[in-house]
Amino acid sequence: MTLKPQNPAERIVWTALTLTWGFYAFGALYVVGPVLAWVLAALAGLALFLGPAIRADLRPTGPVPWLIWLWMGGMAVMLVALWVGHIDWGLGLKQTIKSSIGWAKGWALLALFPLAGAVLPIRRALLIRAQSVVGLCTLILAPVMLAAPYVGLPQSIFTSPLKAVGGPGPEYFTVYFYTIDPASWTPRWQFYAPWSPFAALLGVLAVLFALEEKHRGWMAVGLCAGILMILASKSRMGLVGLVCCTIGPRMLPLVAKSWAWLILSGVMASFATWGVAAIEAGKAGIHGFKSARADSTRVRETLQRIAWERWQSDAVWFGHGTVKPGPHLVEYMPIGSHHTWYGLLFVKGLTGFLALLVPLVAHLCVVIADAVHHPRGRLPLGILMTMVLLSFGENIEIEAYMLWPALIVLGCHLREIEVKPV
Repeated sequence: MTLKPQNPAERIVWTALTLTWGFYAFGALYVVGPVLAWVLAALAGLALFLGPAIRADLRPTGPVPWLIWLWMGGMAVMLVALWVGHIDWGLGLKQTIKSSIGWAKGWALLALFPLAGAVLPIRRALLIRAQSVVGLCTLILAPVMLAAPYVGLPQSIFTSPLKAVGGPGPEYFTVYFYTIDPASWTPRWQFYAPWSPFAALLGVLAVLFALEEKHRGWMAVGLCAGILMILASKSRMGLVGLVCCTIGPRMLPLVAKSWAWLILSGVMASFATWGVAAIEAGKAGIHGFKSARADSTRVRETLQRIAWERWQSDAVWFGHGTVKPGPHLVEYMPIGSHHTWYGLLFVKGLTGFLALLVPLVAHLCVVIADAVHHPRGRLPLGILMTMVLLSFGENIEIEAYMLWPALIVLGCHLREIEVKPV
């Protein structure tokens, strides 16, 4: 089955997604993501403003879903919390402008891409096929990347001059063959992501997209590429996501089946006989999971503890305005990094924390309710589960520029619900 873009919005997203590896080769992905978000949002705003006057293949199918308004409101509150935090800590106009631009390249994308998906006539099938094309490129390049550390090729190829536009760090503009894990001194691969754990979660998203692909050949390509990214990144979080985020949405419809509840009640009734052994096995599994990368676990837990204590003692409501350098104990990692929720409390306080929590929980409730009754909810639920998992190990806002296909699918799903409710 051949899928081709049918309108300007689809041509934009198809071109941007299928050229992922091409943009990465020039270190341009961090620039492309935010530009794409604001272009699509402007196109969506134009379509809403003109209504029936705009060309037929760009007309909105209905009003903006209430969840999109909630996301936009939450991300606007993020900006207000940022300004108040900068004023409270006297960070100055220059830093405030710089951080506001960072908001436009990060948090704002969590609302802009779903807005584009909900308003513009972008088919989710087109995004799924484009993701499979990215997977094909990944498989073609994989032999060179996997062999690179063993044939003497350098870790990085070059750092793009586009880093002059500003960003969280040079790794966002650097093109890598591989990196060396400092704990085990073995190679890890990050493909087109800035680091390996994030590549693993992108691999989980690739698998989720592939499972919805109708063409068996493209499905196999997407699955192989996604699993390769998860395994080569050597990320524990990716392995958890591969299991939970793919199986969970497909098991959820069972909650509507009476026989499933009967089986569950029988299992719970027998818990007294095997429950203790299951709990001990779970504890052993968690210990093994943490011990697999003990240094990384120690640094993350220490960063979280420092962020929690500094939030409580210094800035409860609006945070510190920005991340702060950490001590030697955490290898000088910034306080407020490596965890979205602790990072929000430290940087934007309880205000920023709730600005993300409220729309995310509301969106999860809507998607779960739809996934129970309709297969169209499986992919959006898997995406949201992956984002929640990602939030516990990364700062989701600085990675939104790579999550854009998934964010557009979330908007497409809300549009589908508006057109045909369960």
